Order: sequence, then structure tokens, then C-alpha cells
Amino acid sequence: MRQSDKPDFSNVTGTKPDFGNVRGGVQSTEAAAGGSGGGGSLGEQTYTVVSGDTLSHIATRFYGKPRWQAIFDANRDQLHDPDKILPGQVLKIPAA
Repeated sequence: MRQSDKPDFSNVTGTKPDFGNVRGGVQSTEAAAGGSGGGGSLGEQTYTVVSGDTLSHIATRFYGKPRWQAIFDANRDQLHDPDKILPGQVLKIPAA
């Protein structure tokens, strides 16, 4: 890039941004346990299956141990055999 290609902001004037009202901190978006309704388990995540995945492999990734049965049970609406998962399937991963 040549020097003449750069924008010239030398004539721009104004005030500096005021960040005096900015506060730091972290809040979780995960709701507290309890409540009513049937919108799924709180803290639940999803995972899209890729070629070569197994329920055991996915469980180890999320839980640190091969708790595949929990994932299978949470997805009974679309899984009928724990050995037959397909790439592209979006699985519910229940909270540990």
C-alpha cells in the first residue's frame, strides 16, 4: 500500500470516547435450576455429529469419561441404536 492510499484523518477533530459508565464483571447466561415447562434440560448443549464420531467419543469430550448412555437417553427421539449415529445429526448433550 502506498502512502497516498492511506486515508488522511489529520483534519478530524472531536472529543475522546467516554467509558466512565462501563463496568466489568461476568454473568452466566445459564438459568438456575427449577422452574416449569418442558423446553429441555437447563444447562443442556448440542453437538453436531461428524464422520468417525461415536457416542462414547462425544461423551468423553463433554464429560471427561465415556458416559454415552446419558447422551443416548437424551436423544431417544432420534436414536434407536447407540452404534448408529450419522454425520449431521444434532444431539442434545445433557448437563453433567
